[in-house]
Amino acid sequence: MSSATVTAPGPWRRRARRLRHQWTTIAALTVLWVLLWGDLSWANLIAGALLGAVLVTVLPLPSVETRGRLRVVPFLVLAGRFLVDLFAASFHVAWLALRPGPAPRSGIVGVCLASSSEVFLTITAEMTSLVPGSVVVEAHRSTRMLYLHVLDLPYSGGPDGVRETTLALEARVLRAFASDDELVRLGLAAPGDPLVRRTARQAGRKEGRA
Repeated sequence: MSSATVTAPGPWRRRARRLRHQWTTIAALTVLWVLLWGDLSWANLIAGALLGAVLVTVLPLPSVETRGRLRVVPFLVLAGRFLVDLFAASFHVAWLALRPGPAPRSGIVGVCLASSSEVFLTITAEMTSLVPGSVVVEAHRSTRMLYLHVLDLPYSGGPDGVRETTLALEARVLRAFASDDELVRLGLAAPGDPLVRRTARQAGRKEGRA
């Protein structure tokens, strides 16, 4: 009787498999690369995709377990509002640099996020830091805290205004990417809301099959 020999996949095959499973990470890194350069061109898209592929292959990060799904309409709302905030903040920071008078009153504000997911915490922190005038100086996953340095506190509505703006951004991120269960648990959607109606239909079909 002959015994079959199982050969472990080679390093190149493992890297190719990692690329297939992490295409969303490569896409996100490509978008981040284009945003950092501030120029949407084929050269930046190709360079960002190649750099992302190299990073996930040569410097793989441990996988982070999260649940969620992409919702197209909330994602478009998230992206549109982000672009509006980006342009508005850019003009405001430019005005602060050119106008005469004293420097604006800045400060550090702590914001306690609603979700404990480190993925959504990271997305919220990155989008906050990409908007000129605010930088995340520290983040704590265990306490869900973000500490932001804000260039112009009065313009941002003071500490309460900064917290309100950051929590609104996190809510848009969650509506775009979080699971239906988490949206209901955090009070961002009701069980009959169109955002989570898909889960109710799936549960009904499972009960019917049972």
